[in-house]
Amino acid sequence: MYLSKEKKAEIFKKHGKGATDTGSSEGQIALFTYRISHLTEHLKSNKKDFGTQRSLQLLVGKRRSLLDYLKGKDIERYRAIVKELDLRR
Repeated sequence: MYLSKEKKAEIFKKHGKGATDTGSSEGQIALFTYRISHLTEHLKSNKKDFGTQRSLQLLVGKRRSLLDYLKGKDIERYRAIVKELDLRR
């Protein structure tokens, strides 16, 4: 599996409030970003994998929703996570 418990804990520790805090918006956005980059690489070599393509589109929508929520809730946290993850907005 491409996403082990250790990798997940590392993502939440780096971007969230701690390794066990999986509910923070920043941690979830970072996790979605990692998964999106993995699926994007998969689709580069498997162009006709439409199930993965749909999963990728759903993940991008979920991340967008979380980013919109965070932008409305706390603009400074939003700007920090966008800069940290180097998102294009």
